[in-house]
Amino acid sequence: MAKFLPDTSVIFNGLILDLIEDGELGISPEILISKVVVAEIEYRTNINKELGYYGLHVLKELRKWAQEGKISLSIVGTRPSREEIKMAPGGELDSLIRKSALENQATLITSDRIQGDLGIFEGLEVISVKERASVRPKSPIKLKILDYFDENVMSIHIKKDLPPYAKKGQPGNWYLVKIRDEIINSKQIEEMAFEIIEFVREDNQSFIEIEKMGAVVAQLREFRIVITRPPFSNNVEITAVRPLVVKSISDYNLDTKLINRLEKAEGILICGPPGAGKSTFAAALANFYLKKEKVVKTLESVRDLQVKPEITQYTKLEGSLENSADILLLVRPDYTIFDEVRVFEDFKIFADFRLSGVGMVGVVHSSSAIDAVQRFIGRIELGMLPSIIDTIIFIEGGDVSTVLVLNMTVKVPHGIRDKDLARPVIEVRDYKTGRLQFEIYSFGQDVVITPIKSKKGKTKGGTLLEFSEIYGTRFESPRIDLGFEVKKDKIIIFTDPRYAGQNINIYANGKHLFSGSLSRNGDITLSLSHKEGQKILRHFQKNKDIYAQIK
Repeated sequence: MAKFLPDTSVIFNGLILDLIEDGELGISPEILISKVVVAEIEYRTNINKELGYYGLHVLKELRKWAQEGKISLSIVGTRPSREEIKMAPGGELDSLIRKSALENQATLITSDRIQGDLGIFEGLEVISVKERASVRPKSPIKLKILDYFDENVMSIHIKKDLPPYAKKGQPGNWYLVKIRDEIINSKQIEEMAFEIIEFVREDNQSFIEIEKMGAVVAQLREFRIVITRPPFSNNVEITAVRPLVVKSISDYNLDTKLINRLEKAEGILICGPPGAGKSTFAAALANFYLKKEKVVKTLESVRDLQVKPEITQYTKLEGSLENSADILLLVRPDYTIFDEVRVFEDFKIFADFRLSGVGMVGVVHSSSAIDAVQRFIGRIELGMLPSIIDTIIFIEGGDVSTVLVLNMTVKVPHGIRDKDLARPVIEVRDYKTGRLQFEIYSFGQDVVITPIKSKKGKTKGGTLLEFSEIYGTRFESPRIDLGFEVKKDKIIIFTDPRYAGQNINIYANGKHLFSGSLSRNGDITLSLSHKEGQKILRHFQKNKDIYAQIK
C-alpha cells in the first residue's frame, strides 16, 4: 500500500481532503501525519489563528475517515524542539517534514513549490498540488450566516450565548433589532466560523484580509466578515457587513456646478460619522472618474469598496500602507481613493501623493466638515493645506450635506483691526453659496480656526445666535406653515413668499426631516424618485404636522 505524507500547506488549505475524496491517492490510502505538522497546527490554534482552527478541523476529518475505514492513518516522527520551532522561518520545520517522509518511504504531498523542489532534490517521491483557481462559480452563496440577511439588513452581529442581532435600514437611518430568539451556542458559532474560512480559502473571489491573534477579517465576495476570539474579545463573535446601497454619482442629484468641481478637484475629503455612507459615495466617485477615462486605484486597509473590476484595489504590502504607496506611485494613477485616512502615516501618504500630482480622494471619520480639516492640522504644514485639500464633502444620512472649498489669501483675519497683522489666511467657503464659513491662520505658536458668522438675520445688533450667547437665552426661529402640491413625479412645498431665498429646516411632528433652500418664489420642488421627496410624501399622506423653521 502506498504511503502519503502531507505537509502543512495541504492541511491548511484542505487540499488533502479533496485528493482523498477524488480518489487521486487510490482506495483506502495510508496517510502519515508528521508530529511537526501537528505541532504547527496546535501552535496556530493556541494563538487563536483561524488558520489553526481550520487545520484542526482537517485533522479531525482525517481521523473520522480513518475510523470509517476510508483511509489508514498514522502519526510519525518526533515533535520539534523549541529551537527548531524558532528556526521555522528559515525552513527548519519543512526540512523535518521531508525527513519524516524519507524515513517512512512515503510520498510527500505539498502545494509549496520550494518544498516540492527540495523534496525531489533529496530523492523523495513528490505530489505537487496546485491551489484551486476557483472551485465556486459566481453563484448565490449558501452559508449559514447569510441566512440571517434580507433586503433590509446592513449587518449581522452574532455572539456566543446571545441571540443574533441585525442592523436594518439605510446609511444614516438604521436601527438594531433582535432577529431571532434562539441563543447561539458554541457549536453553532464555531460551525459558522469554519464554514466562512473554508469558503474564503476555496473561492478565488474572496480572501483573508487580516489575520492576527484573536481576530480575522475576511472579504467574502461583497461581504466583509470579522471573526474575533479571546483574548481580543471577551467571547467568540462574528460580524458580517454588506454594502446595502450601491450608488452612482447621478443618484446623489448633484448640481452641474458641483459635478464640474469634482472633475477638476484633486484633493477631496469625504467625511461624516460612521455609517453615514462615506464609502458608498467614495465608490461612486471612483466609478465616475473611471467613466471619465481616468486611471483609478484604491488604497484600503480592508478592500471592501464596491468599484468596477477595472479599478485595482490595493491593501497593505507586507503589513504597511507606506510600502503600498511606494509601489502605487510607480503605477501612475490619475486618482487614488484612500479609504480611510486615520493615523499619522495615512495623512503623510495622502499629502505625499497629492504633492506628487496624483488626484486624491480621502475618506475621514468626522462629526462635521471642518473637523475633517482639523485632523490634517498639526500633521502637515498649514501653508500646504490648500495644496493638499481643495474640496470637503460632508455626508449625512447617505446624502451630500455640505461642500466646503479651501483657498489661500493674505489678509487681516476676521475680528482683527490692526492692518499690520495681515498674514496668510486659509479661507473655507460654502461651495453652494460662496459664503465665508471659517478662517484658518497661525497666531504665534497656535493655529486659529475662526467661524465666520453670517450677517444675515441680525437683530438687536447681532444674529440670534450671537444674542443668545451674550444673554444666555435660547431663541428659536418661528414656525413656518407649509403648503403641498403633489404631481405625478414630484412634490412642491411652498411657503409665504416673504421667506423666499431662505435656508429652512423641515420637520414632521417635531422630527427633523431635512434642510433645504427656498427658491425666489418661496418654494422647494422635490423629485419623487429622490428619497427626500418620498419621505415628505409619506408624512404628508399620513397627515402628520409638517412645518419649517428658518435655519
